[in-house]
Formats: sequence, C-alpha cells, structure tokens
Amino acid sequence: MSDLLDLPVTTLQGEETTLGELTRGGPALLVNVASRCGLTPQYAQLEGLQREYGDRGFTVVGVPCNQFAGQEPGTAEEIAGFCSATYGVTFPMTEKVEVNGPGAHPLFQRLTAAPDATGAAGDVQWNFEKWLLSADGEVVARFRPPTQPDAPEVRHAIESALTS
Repeated sequence: MSDLLDLPVTTLQGEETTLGELTRGGPALLVNVASRCGLTPQYAQLEGLQREYGDRGFTVVGVPCNQFAGQEPGTAEEIAGFCSATYGVTFPMTEKVEVNGPGAHPLFQRLTAAPDATGAAGDVQWNFEKWLLSADGEVVARFRPPTQPDAPEVRHAIESALTS
C-alpha cells in the first residue's frame, strides 16, 4: 500500500482523517476543484462518476483550491452548500488547500510528481486537474483540466483500476 493513503487530510467539515479513509480502500479520482471557474460544470460529471462507480468501491475526492484566479474564495460552509445545492455532490471533499508552491499540501507535493499521458509532470495547471489512484494508492493516471471527467480515457482508466 502506498504511503500516499496515510497522508493526513482534513475534510470540508473539519474532520481530520487520512486519504485512505476517504477513499474507502478503493480506487479514487482526486480533483482540485473551484466553484467559480469555467470548468465548474465538471462537478456534474464527477458526481455522475461517483454515482455510477461508487457501489464498486470507487470514490471521487474533491479538493478545493483558491490558487487559480481566486476562483474558490468561499468558506468551507459556502463551498459545501454550493456543491450540494448546485450539483448534488455526495462525494467527500477536503478543506481548501494550496496545490502549488511552497505552501502546497503534502498530497499535492506528491501528486504533481506524477506525469500525464504526454509524460509531463509538475505543477497543477488549473482547476479540475485529476489524478486516478489505484486501490493501493498508486497514481495510475493524470488528466489535465480540460479533460472531461466522463471522457472515454478517464472511464477506461477507472474501469481498469476497478478490475485490477
């Protein structure tokens, strides 16, 4: 099992836990999210993936971040209310964190080392960048922000992670 799963995270509700507890021992799609971004409608697709694959052990984990043009300015309560009321989000979300730079959360210090399909690693480019983790916590795919959560390549990667 990857020590990524042992990393401490705090939920949007302020509960301290680990990434492994949030992912419930199954594959997970981690996504840095924002409420006021042109890509915010991806929440609907993320929730669709959670509903479609959740009973098979898959979990979406949303990680709010305000580092990109101030597009996640709200409090934890405002973020939770927006996601629930606007997109019916049921998947777990962490507290708002930094994903790039010296203040980056330890989770993102590790995730940004993973390459995307072109072999490029490094900083998060924008809101709604996605990482697929296997059940044992290994990064198996990285998808840049423009890739829709229900794109064929994302679905294929999720299906593969669920059957491995």
